[in-house]
Amino acid sequence: MPEKLSSPDQSGQPSYTGVIIAISVAIPLVVAALFILPHPDIQIGFRLTLLPLFNAICNSVTAVLLLGSLYFIKHGQRQWHKRCNLAAVGLSVLFLISYVIYHSLAPETHFGGKGLIRYVYFFILITHILLAAVIVPLVLITLVRALQGKFDRHKKIARITWPLWFYVAISGVLVYILISPYYPH
Repeated sequence: MPEKLSSPDQSGQPSYTGVIIAISVAIPLVVAALFILPHPDIQIGFRLTLLPLFNAICNSVTAVLLLGSLYFIKHGQRQWHKRCNLAAVGLSVLFLISYVIYHSLAPETHFGGKGLIRYVYFFILITHILLAAVIVPLVLITLVRALQGKFDRHKKIARITWPLWFYVAISGVLVYILISPYYPH
């Protein structure tokens, strides 16, 4: 890894600040490009409409893993806490890959609800999108601190990261539930 991206912090361990910044900037840029750039007209031998359901399942399981993580750390079971969080990070990466594939190949789906539900949907969607961008660096910083054994600093940021990440996971499921009737079949 280039030294510039992982220069040591005061404790002599790599800080990974450059890597975290690069990932935190790249992901929103890639996602924004999905909605700006034209979609290629590619026929694949797979039903793309399954991917949003898969993404909702990833978000649901992530939320359950985050609840498990919280339970385990409150009961002093650090290994299970760590396993839940690593699994949640893995699922989030899988979600992101699936999300990029779906939105790069599938036509855009518009929410068709009317009245109050439309405002509820867009409130949940907008807060989900904004916090999804914010959560990336928070999760990465929280993860790096834990893996480096900086548990006092890990705990401080985890108190912010956990509820935001949990909201992003739950709101992702709600967005799917609300828009799923409008997906092309």
